[in-house]
Amino acid sequence: MIKGKAIKLGDDINTDLVIAGRYKFKSVSIEEMAQHIFEDIDPSLASRIKPGDIVVAGKNFGCGSSREQAPRVMVKAGISAVIAKSFARIFFRNAINVGLPAIVVEGKFVDSTSEYDLLEIDLTKNTIKNLTKDIEAKFKPFPQQLLQILEAGGLVSYVKKKISLNELDSDVSIW
Repeated sequence: MIKGKAIKLGDDINTDLVIAGRYKFKSVSIEEMAQHIFEDIDPSLASRIKPGDIVVAGKNFGCGSSREQAPRVMVKAGISAVIAKSFARIFFRNAINVGLPAIVVEGKFVDSTSEYDLLEIDLTKNTIKNLTKDIEAKFKPFPQQLLQILEAGGLVSYVKKKISLNELDSDVSIW
């Protein structure tokens, strides 16, 4: 169960808006980059993000650069999930690989959610609740293997766990 306040963003939030190129093209740490998250959207936004917050955005979230710094910075900043009307495919894959749930949900739910609404996500029941407005939406279930990757905290942790349990074999495919 994921529970946090909504950080509301718009459509076409590209990876340079998540973390500007002037930071991600330098050799700076993810911790340092997280201090500048969403800086070009709102310079004060990074200081308002609290651990567990959930980003709620419009269509085409994560378009642009394919670098994985964007979802990694979101995780480091404390964001527990991102909900959007749609995602750029490479961002979606990178998000799952770093253990950040990227959930596609109907536009009506996104449009009715306001900044700081309290949200609750159940990845096993495929539901999102806006507890502030008493609204609930369903989303397309994640395949079991993606859920396991998210539960492990990302692809690297998932593979390490499988290797330690000697469960990684030819039947396991990393989509």
